[in-house]
Amino acid sequence: MATATQWIAGARPRTLPNAIAPVVAGVGAALFAGGGASDVVWWKAALALVVAIAFIIGVNFANDYSDGIRGTDDERVGPMRLVGSGAARPSAVKAAAFVCFGIGAIAGLVLAVTTAWWLVVLGAICIAGAWFYTGGSTPYGYYGLGEIAVFTFFGLVAVLGTQYVTSGRVDWVGLVCAIAVGSISTAVLVVNNLRDIPSDTESGKITLAVRLGDRRTRGLYVGLLAVPLLASCVLAAATPWSLIGLAVAPVIWLAARPVLRKAVGPGLIPSLGATGIAMLVWSILTAVALAIG
Repeated sequence: MATATQWIAGARPRTLPNAIAPVVAGVGAALFAGGGASDVVWWKAALALVVAIAFIIGVNFANDYSDGIRGTDDERVGPMRLVGSGAARPSAVKAAAFVCFGIGAIAGLVLAVTTAWWLVVLGAICIAGAWFYTGGSTPYGYYGLGEIAVFTFFGLVAVLGTQYVTSGRVDWVGLVCAIAVGSISTAVLVVNNLRDIPSDTESGKITLAVRLGDRRTRGLYVGLLAVPLLASCVLAAATPWSLIGLAVAPVIWLAARPVLRKAVGPGLIPSLGATGIAMLVWSILTAVALAIG
């Protein structure tokens, strides 16, 4: 039986910025679109955060289960996996994934009932995307499509969805925020897969990093990190306060440094954490800027 500490590690709390950042950015866009805090439905923002956190923990457990039973995690460089390490039964990890999806689905259903019923369909697509990333007979994460899914679900859907449920509208400001958050969230997956190129190649997991190779994957990662900085400049057209987002540049540099210095394996783990922090910092700074604007 896995210990509580191992379950927490299996949930991969370092990925929580991928869930929190899009909600923060979406609320910031909603504040700007609505004109002030009184125009934002704050309890819906809280529910959106519950959905995002529940789904990302569910994704982590689902990946743990699916990769574990396939043997993909037998030679793991990064954080421990519950199934791959033998710490927990596969059935228990699978159940934990679906409990998390259930919590997210309930919170999402409340948002759908009080906002728009088509959100139910969107939520179902999100759950299916989470499970079939590494689950099922032909997981799309094994064919180099994981980055597209992350950009879509943790960028476009999460940011614009939050803006919509909290303010009743979406606009170009929200779209720019969604592209920025989606890009840096994708960068987290890119550097993770960069680290795992040797083990993924051996296990037959053909990620985008495996397809591109080491050098081009590093270039893709750096390019994705530049998007939030460009987004801050674009958002300056809405309010000059958005240039505050450029203050995240030192954190982005810390994230990029190991990649630019050709680090491999465990040497890339600091980039994972720093990328998540950069995403959260940019989202907070931008949300504050849009609120002021």
